[in-house]
Amino acid sequence: MYLLIQLRWLAVIGQIITITLVHYGFGISLPLPAMALVLLLSVLANLGYIYWYRSHRRPISGRDLLAALLADVLALAIQLYLSGGAGNPFIYLFLLQGILGAVLLRPTHAWLVVAATSACALVLSVTHRPLAMNFASQQDLPGLYLAGVLISFGLTTVLIVVFLRRIVSNLRRRDARLADMRQRASDEEHIVRLGLLATGAAHELGTPLATMSVILGDWQHMPALARDPDLLADLQDMQQQLLRCKSIVSSVLMSAGETRADMPRTATLRSFMDGVIADWQTRHQVADFDYRPAGQDFAMLSDTALAQMVCNVLDNAAEASPSYVGLELGVDDGILRLSVRDRGPGFAPHILEKLGQCHLSTKTGRPGRGLGLFLVLNVARSLGGRVEIRELKPCGSEVEISLPLSSIAIEPGS
Repeated sequence: MYLLIQLRWLAVIGQIITITLVHYGFGISLPLPAMALVLLLSVLANLGYIYWYRSHRRPISGRDLLAALLADVLALAIQLYLSGGAGNPFIYLFLLQGILGAVLLRPTHAWLVVAATSACALVLSVTHRPLAMNFASQQDLPGLYLAGVLISFGLTTVLIVVFLRRIVSNLRRRDARLADMRQRASDEEHIVRLGLLATGAAHELGTPLATMSVILGDWQHMPALARDPDLLADLQDMQQQLLRCKSIVSSVLMSAGETRADMPRTATLRSFMDGVIADWQTRHQVADFDYRPAGQDFAMLSDTALAQMVCNVLDNAAEASPSYVGLELGVDDGILRLSVRDRGPGFAPHILEKLGQCHLSTKTGRPGRGLGLFLVLNVARSLGGRVEIRELKPCGSEVEISLPLSSIAIEPGS
């Protein structure tokens, strides 16, 4: 509809120029009041379309496009009737209406436009208002007609190319949006499958972990093992790691059974991040961990998915750069930004081009990898945010997560 509105503005301007040139330049008498009335109605129709669709904001239907095209056909037919009928060289502009109908409309409506243009051309060949032309010589008429044909041909060709390119561009953008929506649906389906597999594995691991915990507890009380300090220390370490495994399994099961609306736990940004970082540091020993909290603090929901997302990014940074990991938080313009930096080798170009695809990883030869960025990207997307990766000079990379505060913050009094 926007393209048709543009086309109608161009048609009005073009008709004003042509009528002025023919009437005053070539001395051909035209019914100016009637032709001006048609132009005025076209302008009012354009303004009406703009006002109607901006105020009602309803989707444009095929019938709306058909009505707009038929109105343009009628306006062109009236102007041609007033200026020589089928003998007017600008009758070829009917081709533009037919082409636009074939591209924009469903087949039934497109054939209606073709039928309307054909009927108008047939009627104009039978009845029309003859032109009042006064030439000094009859030889001037063929040259004038030829000039009109050439102008009509050039105008029709230019309009067809310009508007077909615009229409094709619109179709390409629509196809790109559909492809992106299909990719997102596929990613969300994959996440659901991963969640089901993780929950099932957690249920299955519960029993063997409990059995191993009981056995290790019995071993610690055996006299033969109790007399060996080194072996007893190893058993205690195994017991601690086993308890950690049980805690992870319990966390997976709890996360699978709760949503953000069920039993919400409130926290502040600073306390939430302090807890996430403290838990992460118990599992990673980084020589230089540079944490810079945000200057602004606010109440928020303690989101398990958000905590796991931050840990995934920190895990990747620690694996790439064990000597240094930096985490900086900032809040501005209603956006929370989490920047994680490292001094590792950085990301390969093909990773950056296909950011967020499942199982796409720089850790070759290690099965099960590549889920970190995939989960980070989809969690950020579900919260209305985005993820950007930048290469740092001379080495290292930065992963920046931007999240709108409206998706994580708690409004005062809520």
